[in-house]
Amino acid sequence: MPCSPAGGCDRTSEQEMGAGLHRIEESADAMGSTFSIVLYGDNRASMEEAVKAAFDEVGRLEGLLSSYRPASEWSEVNRHAAHQAVKVSPELFRLLACCLEYSRQSEGTFDISVGPLLRVWGLVRGTGSLPQQAELAAVLPKIGYRHVHLDPGARTVQFDSPGVEIASGGIGKGYAVDRAVDVLKERDFDTALVAGAGSSIYGLGAPPAEPRGWRIDIPDPGNPRQSAAEVFLKNMSVSTSGTYVRSFWAGERIYSHIMDPRNGYPAQGVALVSVIAPRTLDSEAWTKPCFILGREWAARNKPRGFRVFICEDRVGGDRGWL
Repeated sequence: MPCSPAGGCDRTSEQEMGAGLHRIEESADAMGSTFSIVLYGDNRASMEEAVKAAFDEVGRLEGLLSSYRPASEWSEVNRHAAHQAVKVSPELFRLLACCLEYSRQSEGTFDISVGPLLRVWGLVRGTGSLPQQAELAAVLPKIGYRHVHLDPGARTVQFDSPGVEIASGGIGKGYAVDRAVDVLKERDFDTALVAGAGSSIYGLGAPPAEPRGWRIDIPDPGNPRQSAAEVFLKNMSVSTSGTYVRSFWAGERIYSHIMDPRNGYPAQGVALVSVIAPRTLDSEAWTKPCFILGREWAARNKPRGFRVFICEDRVGGDRGWL
């Protein structure tokens, strides 16, 4: 059976850890997901304060990035950027700049402008449905990262066409996991596991009795209760995208929730991708182009130091690490 990404793989007892070392595990709901933290330390009170501060940071980011909160800075951009340049906070500007760079590096397959496409496929607050061709034809001209323009001098963002809309779902959890880890580090903790929905995970240091790091099982897309591979995270992240998460049937065919923004259809040919990277923001973003463009493209283009695990979506399809 696969181990829980929120720390179920770490079975060290407090007796085995030694006198004075404590372990706590907490979770909180944010960004439509459950975030979990496992933390080791020698002072339970300071550990509890640190975990609370980390979850507070995740909550702050939900208020910044949520498309569902009208008062969020992200929503403010979506409301006004098609009509005028919108000045944004330094933090949001840096994040948007990262997103556009991911788009350039991935030949446009990572794209935060997919919001209207997700909506027409029924994937915004829905389980998915096959759109009419006329609906797709109306939406596609609004899709594409080149519609989003950043001015570093003025620190503004502007869309070049009405109907353009950005979505944070492809990077929000990963960024929140990284910031929660930063909060723990700032409080001098060096052994923790932080997970966003179990699909974006960072392992800080290594748990007691396991010097290789935090053991995480990658689920088998054909049977998510089984493991396809295992990784050990030590100051590294892993993010996973797979058809087993939110796929849906339509017209006697199964579709994934991962959209190819170039043609407006769900990606085909791959069942699961996991990416290991130094930052969770990076690993979460890079699962999309590796999923959409496949094994050969990922082998040629993955950034130096990244590892990619791919399961192809066919009987007997290749699976393994790049």
